[in-house]
Amino acid sequence: LPATKGPERLGATALGGGAAPGGWVRDPSPLSAAALGTLDFSLLYDQENNALHCTISKAKGLKPMDHNGLADPYVKLHLLPGASKANKLRTKTLRNTLNPTWNETLTYYGITDEDMIRKTLRVSVCDEDKFRHNEFIGETRVPLKKLKPSRTKTFSICLEKQLPVDKTEDKSLEERGRILISLKYSSQKQGLLVGIVRCAHLAAMDANGYSDPYVKTYLKPDVDKKSKHKTAVKKKTLNPEFNEEFWYEIKHGDLAKKTLEVTVWDYDIGKSNDFIGGVVLGINAKGERLKHWFDCLKNKDKRIERWHTLTSELPGAVLSD
Repeated sequence: LPATKGPERLGATALGGGAAPGGWVRDPSPLSAAALGTLDFSLLYDQENNALHCTISKAKGLKPMDHNGLADPYVKLHLLPGASKANKLRTKTLRNTLNPTWNETLTYYGITDEDMIRKTLRVSVCDEDKFRHNEFIGETRVPLKKLKPSRTKTFSICLEKQLPVDKTEDKSLEERGRILISLKYSSQKQGLLVGIVRCAHLAAMDANGYSDPYVKTYLKPDVDKKSKHKTAVKKKTLNPEFNEEFWYEIKHGDLAKKTLEVTVWDYDIGKSNDFIGGVVLGINAKGERLKHWFDCLKNKDKRIERWHTLTSELPGAVLSD
């Protein structure tokens, strides 16, 4: 079990200019902050599996939002910077309470060490309203660099008023998304098994802020055009789970001359499908993409799983489906 530290009490706000060293300033009015309520939650970065687990425990003394003097609260998570719906997760709504207990764990997949250095988790408590817009109750922000890998950190905080989100900071870091691929060379069957496990934080291609993603794989060069495989389409999601495997019959010695091209598409009815992003693994790739391929060649009969960042350009790829 991961080691657990005592709860951290945050009465401070993550702000830019004029902040104390480390970017934190004391809340000048703790009494007004307490009037919004308190929230208990814990965070755990599972470095080995590139996952951030956020367990939302409970809130106390929330500000009444409805005519009956109660609220219908839920908690919303948002990874900053990041504009798309893929960066947002939420708990279930609990009805007619100012002291809700959720005990719900929400997980972000495809989280890298670099994300942990530069991203901040925004945790907001909102009141669900059937007839008009959901109302904001209060929030807090946790820079992910405060977490240590595989150590659960527990927080007990006073909620604060809404802080502005910088919409402009994001553009240079806008990502197409990430994909979790597994590779295994079977010496018994003489072939390569390619697993398309899941994608995370995909770019939204549809007007509703989502995509209908599916994945294609090719083993190139592919003279006979016989190497194409396709997953099922997953509707209206930016974090699809595929768990599909494709088989390529090939001698181990020939793998060094091949490249695996993996592309992610948004399915559209009646018009051409949109290209979201892709990744090429092989002996001519670089960094993690080369390492993944090399590890597969080197470790026969071992399933090797890695996250890869999708890019918007593929060398020599035909960007049509």
